[in-house]
Amino acid sequence: MKTDRYVITVIGVDTVGIVAGVTKVMSDFGVNIVDIRQTLMEDIFTMLMIGEVKNENFVLSDFQREMKETGDRFKVEIRVQHEDVFRFMHRI
Repeated sequence: MKTDRYVITVIGVDTVGIVAGVTKVMSDFGVNIVDIRQTLMEDIFTMLMIGEVKNENFVLSDFQREMKETGDRFKVEIRVQHEDVFRFMHRI
């Protein structure tokens, strides 16, 4: 079975429920958290995750849309990129 990994970034003003909202969407889409880092700088919330998908029925655009809607609800920016794309865009 093919495995894909995604980089998920979240940034915005801290509020209750951000982590729960994001991880709920991940669970709904069968995205497993491989690594997670979270930082709160005063009232600015940042989170970086690597998620892994082993579901051949996974549709990235649907996942990205749900994450965007979740970000809109919590007034944070959520981005989802395939790990290969992320690494290519951030190489030195």
